[in-house]
This record gives sequence, C-alpha cells and structure tokens, in this order.
Amino acid sequence: MSGVAFAATMMLMIGAFHVIAGFAAILNDDYFVLVRGYAFDLDITAWGWIHLILGLAVVATGIGLFARQTWAGVVALFLVVLSAIDNFFFIPYAPFWSLLLIALDVWVIWALTRPRAVRH
Repeated sequence: MSGVAFAATMMLMIGAFHVIAGFAAILNDDYFVLVRGYAFDLDITAWGWIHLILGLAVVATGIGLFARQTWAGVVALFLVVLSAIDNFFFIPYAPFWSLLLIALDVWVIWALTRPRAVRH
C-alpha cells in the first residue's frame, strides 16, 4: 500500500472518529465530562460542532486523496495538523481518545511527507 493510500485510509477513519465524537457531544451534553479549571472550557455542544465539521472535512479530503486530486495532499496536511491541535485542546474531555487521534494524525503526516521510492 502506498503512503498516499495509507494516509487516505487513515483520514477516513480519523474523520469518522471526529464525526462520531461530534454527534455524541451534540446529542448528549453529558457524554463528555470536563476537568474543572480548564482554560479552553467551551460548551460541549460547541466542541461537538467543531468535531463534526472537522470530521466531515477530513473524510472529504481522504476521498480526494484516494481520487488522486492535486489539492488533496496539501489540504490533508493542513487538516491533520488542525485535527491534532483540536485533539490537544480536547484532552481534558477525553484523554485517551484525544491522544489516540493525535497519534493517528502524526502517522498520516509521516505517510504524506515521507520520501517516495523512485521506480524505473
């Protein structure tokens, strides 16, 4: 599997995870519990919308990577960096989940930026 195909597959998963977390937060404010005193204390519904929108964008870009669209590589890098930052700020709400998604985001960055083998 090429690095781009792997990255596209991972982006579909990451996007789906964001969409699921987004719907969970939008539909049930009690699904995520916040640690007190967190500086970036947003309403759970706001976090839900952020995750939902980001997840849909990540899925669409993953599909673009599979289709070998020229815009998809740069947009994918931008979105997975944004996803990692989003999950960093979401750590107090869901620590394990957020760290897992950050690791997947870093893996996608690696897959998209590693040198490609030259074929003759």
